[in-house]
Amino acid sequence: MTETAPEQRLNGHHAPQVSLLKFAPEPKPDTVPETPAAIEDKPRPRRRVRVDHLRRIVVEAREHGSYRAVVRHGAYMVGGTRILAKRAWDGRTTARYERMIRAAEAAGLMDEVKEWEARAQTFRAARHRRRMDMLRSLIYLPKAVGYATATGAGVLLALGVLLAWANQDASDVLTPIETVVDLVRWVALIGGIVWGPFWFAAPWIALAAVWAVGRHQHTAPQWALPVKDRDLGAAITPSIVVVAFRDLGIGPLRKAIDAMGDVGASMLSPIKIAGCGVEVDVHLPSGVSTEEIQNKRRKLAENLGRHEHEVFITIPEAARTVRLWIADSGALDEPIGPSPLVTDPDIRADYKTGRAPWGQSLRGDAVALSVYQRHLLITGLSNQGKTASLRTIALWLALDPSAQFWIGDLKGHGDWAMFEGIASVLIQGPTDEHACAVTEMVEAGVTEMERRLQDPPGTVHDPLVIIVDEAQVAFMNPLKGQDGRPYGGKKATSRYFMACRRIHNQGRAVSVTLWQGTQDPTDENLPKLVREGAHIRASLVVGTESQAKMALGDKAVDGGAAPHLLRQGLDKGTVVVAGDGIDIPAGEPSITVRTHFVDTDPAKEIADRARALRNGVATVHAVAAEKPVDHLADICAVLGEDSRVRTQEVLHRLATLNEAVYGEWTFTNLKAELEPYGAAPYKSDGVMVVARDRVQDAIVERLARMEDDSEDQGGDED
Repeated sequence: MTETAPEQRLNGHHAPQVSLLKFAPEPKPDTVPETPAAIEDKPRPRRRVRVDHLRRIVVEAREHGSYRAVVRHGAYMVGGTRILAKRAWDGRTTARYERMIRAAEAAGLMDEVKEWEARAQTFRAARHRRRMDMLRSLIYLPKAVGYATATGAGVLLALGVLLAWANQDASDVLTPIETVVDLVRWVALIGGIVWGPFWFAAPWIALAAVWAVGRHQHTAPQWALPVKDRDLGAAITPSIVVVAFRDLGIGPLRKAIDAMGDVGASMLSPIKIAGCGVEVDVHLPSGVSTEEIQNKRRKLAENLGRHEHEVFITIPEAARTVRLWIADSGALDEPIGPSPLVTDPDIRADYKTGRAPWGQSLRGDAVALSVYQRHLLITGLSNQGKTASLRTIALWLALDPSAQFWIGDLKGHGDWAMFEGIASVLIQGPTDEHACAVTEMVEAGVTEMERRLQDPPGTVHDPLVIIVDEAQVAFMNPLKGQDGRPYGGKKATSRYFMACRRIHNQGRAVSVTLWQGTQDPTDENLPKLVREGAHIRASLVVGTESQAKMALGDKAVDGGAAPHLLRQGLDKGTVVVAGDGIDIPAGEPSITVRTHFVDTDPAKEIADRARALRNGVATVHAVAAEKPVDHLADICAVLGEDSRVRTQEVLHRLATLNEAVYGEWTFTNLKAELEPYGAAPYKSDGVMVVARDRVQDAIVERLARMEDDSEDQGGDED
């Protein structure tokens, strides 16, 4: 039995008529188990191979030690070969001097340019002399060999004569020459033995040499190196940035950098310290687009010695330019400080002029949010901090006694329970019936908005903030009201959809605003017109770029906003924000905020302070609601145990069951309700009848459709 309360005036505000309802979900018909034959007859979905799957396989392979070892040692050999080849080339050419000349020119050091040019000229002259000496040696070599042979033979013969005189034996004259001949024979013998193994081992010795050089120079990718050898965040210098861009694997970019006289230095703006990192603008050469650079974010980060999440790429107003913000290594994994709401017990809120302390930007600056006459939308994957981020703003505004809250929590885990005695309406629960109550709460907000719009011009209205957490439950609600209109959906007949649209259109003028939190945005659970009606749009990590565009809008994502590149589980509470009410750096489409986390116990303490500022608020847990009507279930109920009932009798029984709903029903209404499920009335013995089995099958089919829709949403989330 429903107990209706009279209209109340709470804190000087009009409150809707309410009733304390205990929600008891109606029993759902039992599902019919599928037979093996039916399962076999079901069409199997085609498997689609996606590039994302291949990328995921590659990324996961990096976590295996054997894979990293293979890549590391292979890179050592390739890198060592490259280094030795470069050293040999530098030693034989003026390449080293030309590089130094270009670098000196880029730095404007003209004295060093002259010095290096002189050194290069000296090198060329010395090289020319060596080459000429080599050519002349070919002319004098035969004569030198002849002189050396004659001299050697003469010396050996003289030694033999001395030896023969000393030994009084003439045969000793040839002993030195014989000794030299024996020595040559032994050298040839040893050489013949060693020659084969030497040529077999020579390639392996060469590979070991280049491997040792590559290992010493750490030529493998950072992720493949042992932890002790990794570069965990070298200082960002112009040369490092230019080399990182040159090695992105974009042909036109590499050629343009190599052709630049200043070795690419003209591409860069000054590198500025920005919070816990640095910021630099890079002007790209002709033929290279900003989109190509955005698509190479992971490789660019690795080239800079950073993880992917430590490099952010945005598109400033200047043409063909990308702006890099490069974090200090590991800085983004450090926790930020506690919220001022927790540390400052004297903090107060002001809806009109104040700003909610929300967190820190990536640069380490404090970020505050203005909610004055602004609708708010926060979305993201489940369990990433959406409720905590939204609740932090509400807790701050609760410290303004003039602010009135109507809250619908469709998760029902008690995340908003501390608003008991603060919120005028607090609905908590995950069922379709709770979603109906939340819809009626938002509709009551429309009624309050229309009442305020009729006040005399210039009337100052206290803020009414309507909060719906897990709003996707309201959009996906399958139940219908007594007038036949669905509670959920994205069409003009949807009650929740239309209530949101009406508040978005006119609510801010009279300080009636709607804040929504939702999971995994899609066109089904977050229609376009609703998400685009929010002034402030924030997104935690989402699964795909298309979901990021739904959350923040195409313009923000095309400009570099990338909530889909945040790390699920590691970047909890990190939101990408676009829209009004927050200070976004000039030329950037969005700002990334690491929000303060206010745990449940501190949140209760803040709520206690907020309650102390108010004169007692009687919180009700549902607006006065009509019971939702399930037409199929009612038809099945009135059929009773009869296998077939005449349509006229079905209409009569329905009118007896619920005169308000079915009193005006005709055969056309009955057919329209049953026909989509293949249960429409048919002729039997010359009269139109409704079959009980068909209606029951229709209920089972509807339930199956609901389960399929739920599975489709789960697939999108994956």
